[in-house]
Amino acid sequence: MTTRWQGWRQATEAALYGPNGFFHRPEGPAGHFSTSVHASPRYAAAVAELLARVDRALGGPAELALVDVGAGRGELLTGVLGCVPAELSGRLTPYAVERAARPEGLDPRIRWCAEPPRGVTGLLFANEWLDNVPVEVAESDEHGVPRYVLVRAEDGAQRLGEPVTGADAEWLDRWWPIAGAPGARAEIGRPRDAAWAEAVGSLARGLAVAVDYAHQRATRPPFGTLTGYRAGREVDPVPDGSCDLTSHVALDACAAAVGETGCLLLSQREALRDLGVGGARPPLSLAATDPAGYVRALAEASRAAELTAAGGLGDFGWLVRSVGVPVEAAFTTAPPS
Repeated sequence: MTTRWQGWRQATEAALYGPNGFFHRPEGPAGHFSTSVHASPRYAAAVAELLARVDRALGGPAELALVDVGAGRGELLTGVLGCVPAELSGRLTPYAVERAARPEGLDPRIRWCAEPPRGVTGLLFANEWLDNVPVEVAESDEHGVPRYVLVRAEDGAQRLGEPVTGADAEWLDRWWPIAGAPGARAEIGRPRDAAWAEAVGSLARGLAVAVDYAHQRATRPPFGTLTGYRAGREVDPVPDGSCDLTSHVALDACAAAVGETGCLLLSQREALRDLGVGGARPPLSLAATDPAGYVRALAEASRAAELTAAGGLGDFGWLVRSVGVPVEAAFTTAPPS
């Protein structure tokens, strides 16, 4: 049988989203890895707070949208719906944007769709979505010439292909220069820039937020970040549909793709603290007056601390883009745009 070599973008598309792809598996992504959504209900509460701020900035529209891009099995929307007050809930239309089938038992208020709805007003929130937008991988050969990396789906074996040219080469030169550095690797983020621009463009008014593993131009990793996850463990990235395939996102490039006016880049630690999530321990005096309450509060503080921890989820990047509303209306610590 002839071995089929292909670029990582094509291989990832099939491995994640094809008929037998990873995201169509019955256990869902949560069966293999945990995101901020699963770490603590405080995350959904923070998104609910952000939604309320956006609602106020918009003047309380008759219909308010909450668009969850890369919704998994609807866990975040379910959590937010359990947090919002009745008055806001009555005006809220929640959309789950996901390429997998709608799960059974999901709240009937949630509209399930394959693409973000266009022309809506409200909050678009994309938690760990861009890292799963398939991209090409490049590596500089022994002469320092960036070439596409080709992969074999059945075992993940890799080899170098043709030199990177055209728009991909221009993107590398601007955002992740590896030319002249033999062995250096990069993920070419152009499809993610385009996906983010499309998502932001779907809003008539409101706020778009992307949350993800991220890096910026001055601190790009020298050998790329492509990896796999299966059953809670990091594994070799083999594009056979058995594992998640993910790589960190050049959020600064995504920001530039829609223009930097109205944009804000924060760490998750900064963003969640602005939205009222902290990891402070409850006062020890509570243990004497309400031991059970102290244990509950201590457990909640621990979960909140996980969301903001340095070296972990707290280092995630939050890319915020306002559309027709001031970004500082949503994040009180935001510098003027």
